Amino acid sequence: MRYKIMIQFIALAVGLMLLLNNCAPQIPREALQLQPDSLVRRQFESRLFDTDEKSLLSASAALLQDLGFMIEESEPAYGLIFCSKHRDASRPEQMIGAFALALLTGVVAPVDTDQWIRVSVVTQPIVVDPAAPSKCKTAVRVSFQRIVRNNRGLASRQERLIEPQMYHDFFDKLSQSLFLEANAL
Repeated sequence: MRYKIMIQFIALAVGLMLLLNNCAPQIPREALQLQPDSLVRRQFESRLFDTDEKSLLSASAALLQDLGFMIEESEPAYGLIFCSKHRDASRPEQMIGAFALALLTGVVAPVDTDQWIRVSVVTQPIVVDPAAPSKCKTAVRVSFQRIVRNNRGLASRQERLIEPQMYHDFFDKLSQSLFLEANAL
């Protein structure tokens, strides 16, 4: 009798474990695959500069501050800069639509109110010639992201900004900033 209860208990425990194991979230295969546009995006997000990492980080930080970004975190030892900028995201057409919906149905729809634009800069020194350390190059990759919040305080949109012209303009200004720093202007 005791063995019968013990076997039923073990069978129940094994069945429960199998049931719970199937409830565990599985990572979809496509989540670990590169997107078709990832190579193109990496090309316009990255540049190689003929300068050392310290100068590049300093010029990047100065440029981002000039553009109105606030540096949140900087790790020069790892070649990282994270910064953000707060902006208004309200759109008249969205507010008019929400107002009309509230008048017709009594339902108050959320509307976008503000947005945070976040930037991350990652640098990597490149060894060109170990015998000539003065010939240094540094790769830099920058990415822009936008998080839009609504009047309920929730994120209504979170997106990566992938406009090639924006990255081209950033790298042009970074080149100018490097020139100014190198010539102490």
